[in-house]
Amino acid sequence: MREGIVKRTTKETDIDLRLNLDGSGSREIFTGIGFFDHMLEGFAKHGFFDLSCKVKGDLQVDGHHTVEDTGIALGTAIDQAVGDKAGIRRYGYFVLPMDEVLVLCAVDLCGRPYLGFEYEYRTPMIGALDTELVHEFFYAVSYSAKMNLHIKVLSDGNAHHVTEAMFKAFGKALDMATGYDARVDGVLSTKGSL
Repeated sequence: MREGIVKRTTKETDIDLRLNLDGSGSREIFTGIGFFDHMLEGFAKHGFFDLSCKVKGDLQVDGHHTVEDTGIALGTAIDQAVGDKAGIRRYGYFVLPMDEVLVLCAVDLCGRPYLGFEYEYRTPMIGALDTELVHEFFYAVSYSAKMNLHIKVLSDGNAHHVTEAMFKAFGKALDMATGYDARVDGVLSTKGSL
């Protein structure tokens, strides 16, 4: 079982997160921000990851620490779960339609963090989620997981649809990247390591 388990406690957040890459999409998520929970559920369900994520954050301040620290915890769990990366595809991508919206996500589990995020929200909030925090979440994931992560909105539309398409496309792309390929001997790199 490829699993990552993270317990992260600071003065701003207390997080218990468990991720199984070889799951069925089961999820138990509570962050205190309903729309963010919904997005993490979409990520897990469409990536076929089992995800348990319990977060107590300083929401009396705002959602920033909760969302960012959840991204750090999820990225750390991904990094733990992929282990030495032997036999996996390493790369994954998905172009996900959601009604009028089309979102591209590409992942490289290369050990080098980078986020390419091509979208500017015009809507400041979706439910209780500050839309500025979507970028912060994916930035935290990419750096903690040590992955290249690119998200690009190809066709714009409703902000709820855009964000949901991002999270689902990320789940699909990560599922592809973490999947095994029998042709891969060791790690997929001419250098011999990632």
